Amino acid sequence: MTQRDRQRIAAGLTEGLAYAEIARRLDRPTSTITREVGRNGGPGGYRPEQAHRAAERRARRGTPTPLSTAGPSDGNAGEVGDEMIEMVVRMGLPKMMARVLLSLWLSEDGRLTVAELTRRLKVSPASVSMAVGYLIQQGVIRRERDPQRRRDIYVVDDDTWYHSMVISSQQSLEAAAAAKTAAETIGLDTPVGRRLAKGGAFLERISLDTLESAKRWRGLLS
Repeated sequence: MTQRDRQRIAAGLTEGLAYAEIARRLDRPTSTITREVGRNGGPGGYRPEQAHRAAERRARRGTPTPLSTAGPSDGNAGEVGDEMIEMVVRMGLPKMMARVLLSLWLSEDGRLTVAELTRRLKVSPASVSMAVGYLIQQGVIRRERDPQRRRDIYVVDDDTWYHSMVISSQQSLEAAAAAKTAAETIGLDTPVGRRLAKGGAFLERISLDTLESAKRWRGLLS
C-alpha cells in the first residue's frame, strides 16, 4: 500500500465513510482496509504518515506484528480472534485492551493471569496491567485473587455483558445530568442552553431505556 493510499484512507475516515466504501474507492478488499486501520490506531487515531512509517519498519523486519490472541492449543481461535479484534477496535476500544479482552473471551474457562496474557500476546506485563486496569474500570472483566499462589486472575464471565452495559449507562446518565445542569446555568432561554437541555434529555432517556432493557434480558446470560 502506498502513502497516497493511506492518505486516501485517512480522508475517507474523516468523511465518515464505511470501510467497504473506502476499499471500493481504492480497489482493495475491505479486510485490507480493516487491518490497516485496526493496526494503526483505529478509526479515531489513524495517521497516514505514521502508518506508512510503521509499514516500512515492518517490511524491513520481514513480518508484521501478530495480533493473534490464541494460545498454542486454541485451534482456529487465533483466526477468529484476529477478526474480532478488528471489530472491537472499530467500536472504539484501544487495540491493547481489545487484545486482552479477546484473549479472555477465547480462553477455555475465561480466566487468565498476567503471566499467561503476557505469553499469549507477546507483550510486556506493564502493557497487560494497564489494559486490565482499564477493562476492570469499565466493568468488562473482574479480578480474583489466588491467595495460595499470591497472584491475580482476570476473569470474563457470562454476566460481564450485563455489568458492562450497566456501567456504561450509568456513566451516560452522569453526562446527561451534567448537560442539564449546564443548560440551567447558561439559561434555558438561550440557544446553547436549549441545545444542552435537549441533548441531556435525550441521553437520559436512552440510558434509562438501556438499563431497563439490560435488566429485562439479563436472564439470557444465565
